Amino acid sequence: MPLTPIVFTRAARAELLAAQDWYEAEREGLGTRFRASVDATVQRIAENPLQFPAVYREVRRALIRRFPYSVLYVVETNGVTVIACFHASRDPRQWQRRV
Repeated sequence: MPLTPIVFTRAARAELLAAQDWYEAEREGLGTRFRASVDATVQRIAENPLQFPAVYREVRRALIRRFPYSVLYVVETNGVTVIACFHASRDPRQWQRRV
């Protein structure tokens, strides 16, 4: 079964990199583990984008294992667009404005 193409918006990519850098600054290697968890989650999305629940309009949320982050994305005709890599304690209105 072919994987669904996934594209990150500029905002989502910036959030991902900022979180990775923050974790790496907290403890060496933790940023790498965070990124590996994100990559595994993105792989699961690519394998079956509809497996994760819709949480706001057409936006779906995949939780990242071992970290308080989610990958928020929209399934479109040509693939998946990731709109946020978002910490669970942040105000969801920040990513909801992107829809």
